[in-house]
Amino acid sequence: MSAAEMLARYRFGDDQIVTFAKLVIETAFQPIVEAASGAVFGYETLMRGQDKLGFKSPLDLLDRAHEAGELLAFEHMINSRALAAFVALPDFASRTLFINLDSRLVAEAAGVVERLSSHLQRAGIPASSICFEISERFDNGDVPEFGAFLGRLRQEGFKLAIDDFGTGHSGMKALCDHAVDYLKIDRHFVSGIDTDARKRHLVKNMVKAAHVLGIRVIAEGVETEAEFIACRDAGCDLAQGWHICHPQTDMTVLKPVYAAAVGAGTARRSERSLDSILIRRQIEHLPAVRENASLESVFDLFRKDPKRTFFPVLNANDEPRGILYEYHVRELSYHPFGRDLLKNKLYQRSLAHFTTMAPVADLDTPAEQLLAKFAHMGGSECVILTENMRYAGILSASSLLRIISEKQLKTAEDQNPLTGLPGNRSIHDYLQERVLDTDQVRTFCYFDFDNFKPFNDHYGFQMGDRAILLFASLMRRHFIGEDVFIGHLGGDDFFVGISGRDAAAVESLLEQLLQDFSREARHLYSAEDLLAGGIRGRDRDGAPRDFPLMRCSAVVLSVPKGELVADPQQISARIASLKGQAKGSERGIVFCSDCVPHA
Repeated sequence: MSAAEMLARYRFGDDQIVTFAKLVIETAFQPIVEAASGAVFGYETLMRGQDKLGFKSPLDLLDRAHEAGELLAFEHMINSRALAAFVALPDFASRTLFINLDSRLVAEAAGVVERLSSHLQRAGIPASSICFEISERFDNGDVPEFGAFLGRLRQEGFKLAIDDFGTGHSGMKALCDHAVDYLKIDRHFVSGIDTDARKRHLVKNMVKAAHVLGIRVIAEGVETEAEFIACRDAGCDLAQGWHICHPQTDMTVLKPVYAAAVGAGTARRSERSLDSILIRRQIEHLPAVRENASLESVFDLFRKDPKRTFFPVLNANDEPRGILYEYHVRELSYHPFGRDLLKNKLYQRSLAHFTTMAPVADLDTPAEQLLAKFAHMGGSECVILTENMRYAGILSASSLLRIISEKQLKTAEDQNPLTGLPGNRSIHDYLQERVLDTDQVRTFCYFDFDNFKPFNDHYGFQMGDRAILLFASLMRRHFIGEDVFIGHLGGDDFFVGISGRDAAAVESLLEQLLQDFSREARHLYSAEDLLAGGIRGRDRDGAPRDFPLMRCSAVVLSVPKGELVADPQQISARIASLKGQAKGSERGIVFCSDCVPHA
């Protein structure tokens, strides 16, 4: 009989749970990566080996320890091992360790914090490198001390996460009542999200709500590349799951970057959008204060910059924790006994007591979304911007308004001067955004006149402009609605993007548009040319030849619902390859579905 089998059969006493657990329980780390880069942000510590004691899951073992009154000692043993493994990692100083917090220990909160703080001090780990995960497994709302316990953890510098969000007892209530740093979306919403529009809608809105509150979002249980891409494009900041890496008990196999995340559709951000460029111009690199800084040093900052009413607060890992407003600490600063009070060891207040949550967003967030976050977070004076999850600067209300105004001006400048339609830059940004929206079918249409050059050469550029204006007018007449984008690439080249409409509806619109243009364009010709059925002109080589009457041809690409195009440039490349086929067809239309490589 093996040692494991002996342990499983042994009826150990309640006071022996921790003793036997020390013999068989192993610590495992599962990487949590940045969705945008695949770089490891931190690790969740997990328990392995409980089956050797006869328990089906770690939760069963924890329940037994709780029943035996050994839960605090058991958690102390597990956490001390996790911290020892964490500090042994070569890059632990720049990582975060996520530790599951059993809310049944709230009654012994003092012991939990003191023991953990002692471990951290000996290991040289800042409190901000530890994030406690609050599980929705228990109804924490029934525990009176729970809110005060979380408040103390945050004031000590620890980070907090709501685990299994969306499936348990009080996740939304905890999100409302407590200042947390991360929201971990449960695997239920992640599984199959790439093919389930309802799940994508729910996750997107969870992300939006969290980001307005300054909370970052982690997608749990990501098992496929398609799920990873869908979660990333829904706005999730971080991800973990088997697609990236299984939990590892051998810490030497952990990597700083995971290719499974790096290679997933990275070409989609090959170029910065207009929003990103404008935001980077307006960002204010305001000095930040560390959450472990003294209040005295903060007073000095306000004295040196009297016009400044707030400073961002960061943890040891350069992550935003919120905003410190001058008026929150003014009384201590100016009160005659304020300085003496700060020197009193009994007055144990840190910056965390005065820090207020603020909306947080990535540098590549669209300007309109930034403005919405700012507007929905009442009382905030700025949006904190991050790059690769770390503090990059702030945007004030005035900066946001300047960005929106400049964007509108740039958009106006991009409009084609003849037709007034959006030009190349706007079309490019539209494609960048649409190819990522997998909630609905997307149709991209490219239009090009046939025999326009000989018409323009024969009748002159003013008549050529009339033909272009005629087609632009017809496009506006046929394509109406918020689901439609109309653009003018230049000359006789046009673009239309349509979201959510089925292929039959789009085809009917296109056929009517092209027929109307062919009919209306006849009025631009002389009676003699109409009778002849065309005009005499010269081809591109200068040779004389007869040209038919002008018409318009179209290439139509349909991207099915649920499919993510790896690179928007593939749309343009595929259209270019089909132009000749469209011009040579009798109808002048080529429809293509599932003909664009996708992620």
